[in-house]
Amino acid sequence: MDLDSAPKTLHLDDLNVGDVFLSRAQAVDAQQIVQFASQFDPQPFHLDEEAAKDTYFQGLAASGWHTAAITMRLMVESFPLAQGLIGAGVELSWSQPTRPGDVLRVKSTILSITPSRSKPDRAIILFETITLNQRDEAVQKLTSRIVAFRRPQGDALRTPA
Repeated sequence: MDLDSAPKTLHLDDLNVGDVFLSRAQAVDAQQIVQFASQFDPQPFHLDEEAAKDTYFQGLAASGWHTAAITMRLMVESFPLAQGLIGAGVELSWSQPTRPGDVLRVKSTILSITPSRSKPDRAIILFETITLNQRDEAVQKLTSRIVAFRRPQGDALRTPA
């Protein structure tokens, strides 16, 4: 679903296996990379372009956690799930670093929906989110289990304005 056509809030009843959600683009610059790393992942390859040249990354690279944080923001915006994105476990991998000048976006796909046996108002969604750069190269893959809730009885389907 694209942001302009998606309902304002999605419930379990609105979702199907195979649904795809696309985010907007988010540019990443060197200042953002250094600022995030200074606070959360202070390693030379995230903090200093010159020092990073002699590392495994051979240049400034965003922390994987920075990429994950950007991904989370883009997921929240592009998949407006009722009651929020409540995680029930993830698998996370980084296939290549995010670099200054990269423009990231996410493509999320519902892989499966497993209704709860004990709580009929909810299900677990298996959700794959690929974070892509401006060259359509994957920089991160996130497979999440997310709790999704049914629409409360009596609520009508909300349609976009």
